[in-house]
Amino acid sequence: MKISTPSRICLFGEHQDYLGLDVIALAIDLRFSACVTSRNDRRIVIRIRDERLDTLNVENEEQLYQIYEIDLDAPIIYANNRDYLHSTVNVLLQEGYPLIGADIRMDSTIPIGKGMCSSSTMIVALVKALLESIDHADKNNPARIAYLGFAAEVLEFKEPGGMMDHYASALGGLVHLNFADGTKAETINASLPGCFILVDSLAQKDTTRILAESKIPQVEALDMLRPYGVQSVRDFVKNPALCALLEKLDDFHRRKLTAGIENHRLFIAAMEDLRRGVEPAELGRLLSAHHAVLRDGLGISTPDIDKILDTALINGAWGGKINGSGGGGCCFIYAAADRAGVIMAAGEKLGYPARVLHQDTGVRVDEK
Repeated sequence: MKISTPSRICLFGEHQDYLGLDVIALAIDLRFSACVTSRNDRRIVIRIRDERLDTLNVENEEQLYQIYEIDLDAPIIYANNRDYLHSTVNVLLQEGYPLIGADIRMDSTIPIGKGMCSSSTMIVALVKALLESIDHADKNNPARIAYLGFAAEVLEFKEPGGMMDHYASALGGLVHLNFADGTKAETINASLPGCFILVDSLAQKDTTRILAESKIPQVEALDMLRPYGVQSVRDFVKNPALCALLEKLDDFHRRKLTAGIENHRLFIAAMEDLRRGVEPAELGRLLSAHHAVLRDGLGISTPDIDKILDTALINGAWGGKINGSGGGGCCFIYAAADRAGVIMAAGEKLGYPARVLHQDTGVRVDEK
């Protein structure tokens, strides 16, 4: 059986999910797959595409894999704090799923370490594959699969990330995710004119460090203002008069929290645009505004990313932004379809691989 799940681009709400705020994400046709067959013993043997094949558009032509073996009858010991294959199996066992031996081969068209949720999609695909192997009813519950993936990646290692990647991948399509009280998912039935173009800056990033440097100061700033009745970033947007309280913060915390407030305002504006009918130039402007806040307020962009986006705008793009936690990785551009070739050629002339993206469905069973 072959399982696959999509990567995603975050249109709006970057660095917002872990604050209990909202995200607009689009599942795309870069996918992580897992082919699973049963074994006659109690071992799960995973062959996974070599992590050195980490660049956009690079195929696994030489069939290079890394091999991991997990004994279901032995204690599971993590080799490091990103040992997600072992943690996924461990979380499923802790949740009471009666796992059995399996051979699993995992491949991906998602660039690794580039903000394209390669680790989250790997986990979501593995969760689905393991549930399919035991024919458990939860194999058909994308929200449950997403939560198990979040538990294996974030909760198990006490990491600072949120749930966006797991839910956006498992659910698929264009979705609004609200993390205010648990997770609420709403499919957005909007047509997006034009196309999205993904560009790989070729720079790896330290996801955990970037997340911590963005999340912790915002959480600290909210805690500092809690005695004044502030509970959430939403409070500042609902009652702009509360923004006067930002003067009580030091410059560092004020800048970080102001970025969070502005990002939530941009999410609200984008939702209004999507609901009334997309005006592509306006959506592009909002994307670029979101990037500016991520760059200047949270400090997560890079000179390469900014050069790619500036080049795209010069060549007729409507807008674009960095994708994922930042500090390197990929960005995406929103443009008219007839400008895609020109924009991609300009980026590739600078040495950055590019690819046109298409909307895709969530975690699923594929034809082998």
